[in-house]
Amino acid sequence: MLVCKFGGTSMANAETISKVADIINSDSERKYVVVSAPGKRDRQDTKVTDLLYKCFAEAQATGSCAETFKQVKERFDAIIKGLKIDLDLSDDYAEIENNINASTTADYAASRGEYLSAKVLAKKLGYAFLDTLKLIKFNEDGEFQLDYSIDLIRQEMAKVKKAVFPGFYGSSPGDVVKTFTRGGSDVTGAIIARAANADVYENWTDVSGFMKADPRIVANPKKIEYLSYRELRELSYMGANVLHPESIFPVRNAGIPINIKNTFAPDDSGTMIVPTSKLPDNTSVITGIAGQKGFTIILIEKAMMNSEVGFVRKVLSVMEYENISVEHIPSGIDTLCIVVRDEDVQNKMQKVLDKIRDSVSADNVEIHSGLSLVAVVGHNMASRQGTAATIFASLAKSNINVRMIDQGSSELNVIVGIDTFDYEKAINTIYHAFED
Repeated sequence: MLVCKFGGTSMANAETISKVADIINSDSERKYVVVSAPGKRDRQDTKVTDLLYKCFAEAQATGSCAETFKQVKERFDAIIKGLKIDLDLSDDYAEIENNINASTTADYAASRGEYLSAKVLAKKLGYAFLDTLKLIKFNEDGEFQLDYSIDLIRQEMAKVKKAVFPGFYGSSPGDVVKTFTRGGSDVTGAIIARAANADVYENWTDVSGFMKADPRIVANPKKIEYLSYRELRELSYMGANVLHPESIFPVRNAGIPINIKNTFAPDDSGTMIVPTSKLPDNTSVITGIAGQKGFTIILIEKAMMNSEVGFVRKVLSVMEYENISVEHIPSGIDTLCIVVRDEDVQNKMQKVLDKIRDSVSADNVEIHSGLSLVAVVGHNMASRQGTAATIFASLAKSNINVRMIDQGSSELNVIVGIDTFDYEKAINTIYHAFED
């Protein structure tokens, strides 16, 4: 049995939704479907979710979202007309518009794109519509409750043979709409797959799986045929955004594979995401390369740092107090580096530096900005000699200066920090060092 999730590009208009319906109808095992809100129809278009956020902002500013919500209605009316289905959403429109005008949070407004999208596809397929409002549960602190949600979903699944679910949202106590982070329909799909004990969770998007590197940087990179859950986490963290990084957690413990598929090339095999034990033996040394820009290194120097108990804790306490997430902590005997995202220290860097100096009586504290991180990921790296040598030799040959090196204890990845002006060059250099 298959659980399918279709993203915003797949649900953008009547033509793409017809492709979705054809895919679902081509295999009787596709019994449960999760959908996103309609995405962009072209580069100049606006995603429905963004229109709904704009509706909320308009309502907060003027008391009414009528002007922007008109565009939302026009999008869905055009889809219904193009699909030639008998569906009247006028009551839903009126309720949604009134609720957005009265709402105190943006989550309700943002969720309505998925809600309406699921209603449309359910009508097109002749499937039941199951609203995740009462099935996906968060507690008072906003934490997702997996086991409780699974029980509720299974109870509803027992009543229907086939159903369409809206992605992206659930509810906190009192049936108050609560959304996942953007792209959270991937997470909803994984939850439904777990509840259904699916054989495969198919995630349909507009690309034929993960590439070994960003195709906007590397020309025609090879596709990753198989990827482990752990490798996915590493690549997603570093910016490979084909799949929401949290979507593996509901399916990982159950060992349910995720298949990334292309709605517009449905015969392509895509990328299979599986437990490490299920990876084929003939995979390459590295699985993929990903990276992100916009990091800063805070360098702390103090003689005899290594013998001072609690030194690192004091530094990290400063970061915690200032609500700054620490990405990496490479260190030496008398030096400690704290790698942070630029956005997290914006407008408070001097304050942070002063607090660090005071808390540990540092000999020197300085910053190095303009940093980008590049991660080379692969489960075979630990068992193959010379992988790190290949990475650093290729960078040296291309005259790229390495500002930071970090390798996890699992040896699943090597992360290098380089100057941002060398970012694209570094990714190309490393990719071709292994794939040429």
